[in-house]
Amino acid sequence: MPQNPTERRVVVTGPPRRTLPHARLRSRGRYPHVSGYYRPRTEIDEQTTLGHTYVRSLMRTQLRAGLAVFAVLGLLIGPLPLLFAALPDARRLEWAVLGFGLYAPLVLLARWYVRRAERNERDFVRLVEDR
Repeated sequence: MPQNPTERRVVVTGPPRRTLPHARLRSRGRYPHVSGYYRPRTEIDEQTTLGHTYVRSLMRTQLRAGLAVFAVLGLLIGPLPLLFAALPDARRLEWAVLGFGLYAPLVLLARWYVRRAERNERDFVRLVEDR
């Protein structure tokens, strides 16, 4: 009983936590988690330092893929003005290169980037969901 009758108990609650599966299921080997084991998804949801590290690793791999595409794109398109300046009488070549010659490499580069980004995200989901 409280000393002062005007004092009331205060209940402090937080967000509901996921509970570990029943011990019997764990002992059968269906849920091989150890007591107290935090899944990476929990770390990300709770915004811990480890969760922040997981997200940063995904962002770094996506940035690396984007910079690779940007570098290849720069190497592909960068020299074109020099090529066109070196051949001033080749107006048809300029239109052919700009109108048709760049589309195939750009489509292939875009396809590579999308596949790489999806693979990075799939790997991240596997890590987070512990598959």
